[in-house]
This record gives sequence, structure tokens and C-alpha cells, in this order.
Amino acid sequence: MLTDIEIAQQADIKPIREIAEKVGITEDELEYYGKYKAKLSEELISRTSECPDGKLILVTAINPTPAGEGKTTTSVGLGDALSSIGKKTMIALREPSLGPVFGVKGGAAGGGYAQVIPMEDINLHFTGDMHAITAANNLCCAMLDNHIQQGNSLNIDVRRILIKRCLDMNDRELRNIVAGLGGKVNGVPREDGFIITVASEVMAILCLSSDIDDLKKRLGNILVAYSADGKPVYAKDLKADGAMAALLKDAVKPNLVQTLEGTPTLVHGGPFANIAHGCNSVRATKLALKLADYCVTEAGFGSDLGAEKFFDIKCRKAGLTPSAVVIVATVRALKYNGGVPKAELGTENLDALKKGIVNLGKHISNMQKFGIPAVVAINRFASDSEAELSYIESYCKEMGADFAMSEVFAKGSKGGKELAEKVVAAVEKESSFRTIYPDDMGTKEKILAVAQNIYGADGVIYTKQAEKALAEIEKLNVAELPICVAKTQYSLSDDPALLGKPEGFSITVRDVRLSNGAGFIVVYTGEIMTMPGLPKVPAAEKIDVDSSGKITGLF
Repeated sequence: MLTDIEIAQQADIKPIREIAEKVGITEDELEYYGKYKAKLSEELISRTSECPDGKLILVTAINPTPAGEGKTTTSVGLGDALSSIGKKTMIALREPSLGPVFGVKGGAAGGGYAQVIPMEDINLHFTGDMHAITAANNLCCAMLDNHIQQGNSLNIDVRRILIKRCLDMNDRELRNIVAGLGGKVNGVPREDGFIITVASEVMAILCLSSDIDDLKKRLGNILVAYSADGKPVYAKDLKADGAMAALLKDAVKPNLVQTLEGTPTLVHGGPFANIAHGCNSVRATKLALKLADYCVTEAGFGSDLGAEKFFDIKCRKAGLTPSAVVIVATVRALKYNGGVPKAELGTENLDALKKGIVNLGKHISNMQKFGIPAVVAINRFASDSEAELSYIESYCKEMGADFAMSEVFAKGSKGGKELAEKVVAAVEKESSFRTIYPDDMGTKEKILAVAQNIYGADGVIYTKQAEKALAEIEKLNVAELPICVAKTQYSLSDDPALLGKPEGFSITVRDVRLSNGAGFIVVYTGEIMTMPGLPKVPAAEKIDVDSSGKITGLF
């Protein structure tokens, strides 16, 4: 059996100009990064701005498990399947972070015969967007420390610096550091730390900006610190916004690649979904809607994180109206939610499936609350029994959700035809998209609305630190901003050990921080890490390159 990278390397990859022609992009509107990938010009975005929008389809999933759900694979396979039945389709995905690539999760280009290519480029340096975001963030940090070193006219309190340097790599050693050692000429000593690039506010800003002017304004509005007398200090106060935007002038342009079957795909931006809003860029999504009749996109982790933020943050702020949502589920993951260890998931166990399927039920009901049609994609594995698959189908019928088997990993578009037809039918249904809370609701009320309606919590508990932080944020008159809850992806609750559909629990908010440039308030629950660490056996140990430049071990 071929590995993902072997399948990708054997693909009949087309020159990117041929892929662009499928959706009416001219060669003059391409900015080439080699033969098989390109950035799309500002002229293209301007030219298509008055075109009608296509249908927006979100792919989400149940809570992730070690067994894997295949959300990106399903997104790619669905896009290919829609193309195969004659629908003009584009896919819009996030860029992979090098942290998970070299850590434990692997890349984010799909898998099997439902992949985006060139997968080695996409999973590694790609077009340099991650490096540009890292540089822009760290330039702001350097200018802040330099301001303090050069006299600190803004009276910045070194104990209340909010922005951290970033690195697109898992490195727990950098979570907490002491900087500025070595004497007076080497800076002011202070505690500091790194976060991973995809958790940075600059990443979120890039993905939510409408154009370069909006990008620069948002960068300037980043709350970087407080002064000694409690006044907010923004990046624009450091005069960092212009240079930061200059570093991002190319990164803000969407990237065009292709699937194994030649479906045009935009891969742009990659904010984490358990820390940020977990969606690809607004610019890429909007452009795909202008160029195609169907845009298939995804949001990170389960619907309680990625999809909720896609609807309540991205769609709200960008004026997007989704037409349908696909919920990816697997027999294996549902049995895991029912208490079966990972090593035993290949054995039929209807009792465990019946116990764990409530997790799927909660995600279906969650999506129905947003007022758009939902289709469950049952991502089929070879070990799934007919009895198990039949049980999921019956359950979906009881929940009032349409469903389809998906075998895109093994069969490509042929394995997604049924799903594509169900999605086409879903987008034609009447719907009334709505968010979970209105703009004018108070921040605590918004948190409670998400906790009760999406997680199923009884209530919300605040630590003293959270209460203090929220009170300080409220002084800045940002109550209209949406919330972005940072919590574990493994459970509907804030406790990763509570699988299935937890009941009788409360969410504990331990801190609240303002992402003023991005335009949301981050609500921290549980022990969320903004700088992950490598596992005992990192994926990096299996990645190699030979003398001809051929890479192996990526997945």
C-alpha cells in the first residue's frame, strides 16, 4: 500500500496556469512560486469583486480522537467529487504549521487519494507565509523592547507586556524564558516566552483582513502592553504597523495549488482552532466564492471549536452566509468516545458505538442551531462492520440529518460521489443562517451562550484572574466583539477526559485576553498550550531527503 507522500509524488501534477484556467484566472493574474504553485494578484481580487457568490460549504467534525477523523481528506475528496459531477468547484484550506508536521499530527494536505499537491511544499515552507508572519510578529516585539531600551517614553510596564515572540515549531523549552541578560547594552532583563506562529494574533489578523489597508489597521490595533499607569499601548504607538504590513504584503495574497484530480485549491493562512478561530483566510474564501459555484472549506477540530468560530467570528465579520455544513464522523472515533481503547477500535463493538454516538448527536444538534442544512459524512474504514455502519445511518435519520458514506481516502472522487450529491441537495434547501449570540450581548453573556448551547454546560465559573482581566478589557469599549474560546479539542467540555456527551459540568474561565487587532476576545479555559512540545517520538525522526532531493516520511 502506497503512503500519502508516495501517492502525491506519483501524481500527474499539472502546471498551475492550467489549473488557474479552469476558474477563469489569467496568466497575468498569477505570481509564480515555481511551476506548480502561485499567489493570486490584487488585480484578480479587484476584477472579480462584483461577481456573484457561489455556495459556501463548511466541513467540520465530531471531537477529534487519536483514531483520526479525516476532515481535511473529506474536504478535498468532496471538492473533487463535486467537480466530477460537473460542478465548478474550488476548495479553500488552511496552511499546515511546521509544529504538527514535525510533531505528532503530521501535515494538513489531506490523505490517500484525496490530497492537495505538491504536498511536500505545502507541508514545509510553501510560499513563505508562515515565515513572513513570524517575522512581522517578532519585529513588533523587537521594536517594543528597543523602545524600552531607548528611554521608554510610553512608560511601558515591563511586567505587563502582552505580546510574545513566536516560532513555527513545537519547542516547549521556549515557553518561559528570561530575556535581556548580559548587561545594559543587551536590553532590559524581563520574563518573556514564545508561542507557536499559528497561535499569534498576527496570524489571526492575516486571516481576517479584507485587504492590505485593513491588514495595516488591524496590525496597528494590536494591544501589546500596558503602561505603568494602566493605559493601553498598541503596536501603532510603537510605529510598528507599517513595517509589519510591509513584511506581509505578499503573504496576504492567497495561494493557488491543486488536488490530485486537478481541482483548484486555495491554501492560505492557518490559525489554530483551540486558540484562535481556526479557519483559512477571508480573502481566500471570498475569492473562491467569486470564481466558482461551490466553495468547500473547513474549520479546525470539532464543531464545538472550529465551526462555532467559523460562524460566530468569520462569517459574522466577513459577511459570509454558508449554505450547508458537513460533519465528518467515523465508527472508530465514536467507539473511542464510547470507551474503547485505540488498540481495539478495529473490532466490532456495537455497545461502545451506541454509548459514544451521542457525541455525533450533539454535533448534529449544534449545527442545526445555526439554521443551515447538515450532512453527516461517515468516513469509512476497512475495519468498519456493516452492523456498525447501519447503526450510524439509523441514528442520523433519528436526528433528522442527511448522511452519506465517504471513501475518498481510498477511491478519490469516486468514493465521494454520494456525499457530493447529498451536499448539492442540501445547499438547495431553504435555510436561515444565524449566529449563537448578537453583537450587543455582554461578553459574559456571550460566553454563557456558547457554553450552554454548544458545549452543553450548566454554567460558567470565573477565576479571580479572569474577572480582573475581563473588567480591564471592558474599560476599552470592545463589548461588541465576538468571543473566541480557547479550550481542549478532545471534549465538548474543558476537561479532555470527558468524552461522549458530558452532562452536569461547568466551564471554568481562567483568563481573558483581548485580540484587538484580530477583533475578538480570547477566553482561556483549561490548560491550553500556546507553544506545544514535541512528543517522545517526533514525526521528524522519520522524515528524510535523499541526494536527489526526494523527501520521504511526510504524512
